[in-house]
Amino acid sequence: MYHALLTNRYLTTRVIPLIAVAAVALCVALVIIVVSVMTGFLDMVKDSGRTLMGDVVISYPINGIPHYERLIERLEKLPDVHAATPVIDSWGLVKMPYPDGPNKQTETVQIWGVDPESFNEVTGFADTLYWRPLTEDEQNKAHEDDFRRLVSNKVLQDGIALHDSRSDLPGIVLGMHVSEANVRQEDGSYQPMREGYWWMPNFQVTLTTLPIDTSGGFLEPESTILPVVNEFISGVYLIDDKRVMVPLQIAQRLLHLDEAELLDEEGEEVIGIDPARATMILIRGKGNMTPDELEPIIEQSYEQFYDELWKDTSAQILPPPRATEEQHGAIIQTWEKQQEPFIGPIEKERELMRTLFSLVYLVCAGLVLAIFWAIVYEKTRDIGILRSIGASRLGISWIFLRYGLVVGVLGSIVGLGLAYLVVHNINTIHTAMGHPPITLAIVFALSALVTLILTIMRSRSGRLLPLVLGLLITVTLILLAVLVYIAWKLGGVVIWDPKVYYFTTIPNTLDMASALLTMIGAVLFSLIGAFLPAAKAADTDPVKALRYE
Repeated sequence: MYHALLTNRYLTTRVIPLIAVAAVALCVALVIIVVSVMTGFLDMVKDSGRTLMGDVVISYPINGIPHYERLIERLEKLPDVHAATPVIDSWGLVKMPYPDGPNKQTETVQIWGVDPESFNEVTGFADTLYWRPLTEDEQNKAHEDDFRRLVSNKVLQDGIALHDSRSDLPGIVLGMHVSEANVRQEDGSYQPMREGYWWMPNFQVTLTTLPIDTSGGFLEPESTILPVVNEFISGVYLIDDKRVMVPLQIAQRLLHLDEAELLDEEGEEVIGIDPARATMILIRGKGNMTPDELEPIIEQSYEQFYDELWKDTSAQILPPPRATEEQHGAIIQTWEKQQEPFIGPIEKERELMRTLFSLVYLVCAGLVLAIFWAIVYEKTRDIGILRSIGASRLGISWIFLRYGLVVGVLGSIVGLGLAYLVVHNINTIHTAMGHPPITLAIVFALSALVTLILTIMRSRSGRLLPLVLGLLITVTLILLAVLVYIAWKLGGVVIWDPKVYYFTTIPNTLDMASALLTMIGAVLFSLIGAFLPAAKAADTDPVKALRYE
């Protein structure tokens, strides 16, 4: 009974235990915030990758995969496949309609030629199109001059179909950041420059490619003029800054991957037909089918189709499935494996950050040890009294271990709450840092003035501690006011730059699994920190303790 009584007394009658709780809370919050942001970043990469590429990818760059229609038809008959779609993946140039005058700006872009209907089935492309009529809920939240209020449903439908209904021509959809005329607003929306004048669906662009023949040589450049029908935003800056979508047939024609006649060596007699090709086939599984489960099914189906074409002498043979890195052939892999050069380093960086920031547990243990050691010395006479009336060594040590346990648990809970508030509002905090209000600097300055006046008034008592604390608080508030003013003067501080971190928003989901592990670690190290002072207290000689001054 006395354990709980003394633990409660020590916790509620001194300020120093609150310092230990605050230290543990800050350490826990720091680890949870860092790991949650890193985990959220990794999850966003994986989610966007699967959304943009499906589950499994069959690829054969440059030369392309012939008879892809027959292969897709075969794949879609599999019970575990929801849909499959052909894609042409290449690079080219886009001549933009701006600036005014003859010298137009040119952007290097990644060209994806897609079949709109099947591509949307696999990737959900329609959901990424930005220019669409606002829903009723979006209208209530959107800014009054949000340009989407003027957009008709026809723009959305043209974007989904990659077809301009006004001119009855094939259209192009640009990534949101391909055009420098799209300016991101504070609320995350986009506004075309010059009060909507440079809205891309009002213009045409010139798309230029450099085809490559089967031997790897360059052919003459091919160009076409396409009306912009919409713009998409995937949330991954790297993609939104470079990728454009065009109809599959347009990409095949520009890259010489469309159907063509095969001529003899003299180039005079037609000896066959070279079928149209696609450089990738994206496959989406059904239900809860994972990419790793779907991959061997696709491999087996591709091998069977390959064997069948060998028996068909009239068919242009497929590239063989590649069994090793050294072999030349079609690559069949999950989207995660295809993006391994990008995803792998992020996973390793997350584990490195988790390991490095876990060192703050040592800070928890050190602070608890130092604070409790001081408490043991302060309570030497109390310990002596307890020992003299029959308290055991184990009972004395359990007081301080229980003390450390309570500090660890309270600090972990407070740290979790603090981490949740920061992570949940991290984008709001970052926006405020990017646009700090000058009123905040004024508030800090006025608070510093009030604190200074109170400090001067309390210093008349002759006590030094209120004077030191008051001056420290005053200096801190003045520094904060100066920093906010400088940030306001410079236009704010941008830490999460989408050009560096790819995503336009900071992940704001708490990683509960890591949070629980962090809290358990903090409690454990708090107990470890309390163990030495507890052992010191247990070894106290009651006779010497009662004589202690």
